[in-house]
Amino acid sequence: MKIAILVEGETEMAFKVALRKFLEPRLPGKMPHLDFDPCHGRIPKAEKLRRVVEDHLRGRKPADAVIALTDVYTGTNDFNDAADAKEKMRAWVGSNPKFYPHAAQHDFEAWLLPYWDTIKKLAGHNKAKPSGAPETVNHQNPPAYRIAEIFRLGKIRDFNKRRDAARILADLDLLVAAQACPELKAFLNTILSLCGGEVIQ
Repeated sequence: MKIAILVEGETEMAFKVALRKFLEPRLPGKMPHLDFDPCHGRIPKAEKLRRVVEDHLRGRKPADAVIALTDVYTGTNDFNDAADAKEKMRAWVGSNPKFYPHAAQHDFEAWLLPYWDTIKKLAGHNKAKPSGAPETVNHQNPPAYRIAEIFRLGKIRDFNKRRDAARILADLDLLVAAQACPELKAFLNTILSLCGGEVIQ
């Protein structure tokens, strides 16, 4: 099976290695080919998203399914929350049973917050973990800003999304974040279901 995954940019690309590491033992003999397609800023909207999805499904080596993974916090007011983002993406693409919209609430970096102890070590600072569930960290100071701030306070180096997201996830189990982040769990369960694997409860 080939699954195309539309992602916004650098952090999500770093996620690919951790995702494969999570899926491989859960999909023995059924591991899909994951084709990450970075959109370099944000997932397309409206008619453009429909065209991108159809291109992946009708290409020279067509995908069996297309997943779009957007942040809710895009720097615009396009989406109220993850449910709204998914509903709008479905409407833009139209009735297509091979399209699966997903959203990180509020941004992808929320899925890194469960690993705050690792973030502290890499940043060289002991700043307290943001309170509450990771996906409730708000629009005014989203997770990406929180992680960048602890790196800035640590003064070792600035937070680099691609490099440091990969380092945060390098030796950690995505199941930890999935149990704390319902939107991540839903994303992982879509892939597991498509490939005939056992979903996360």
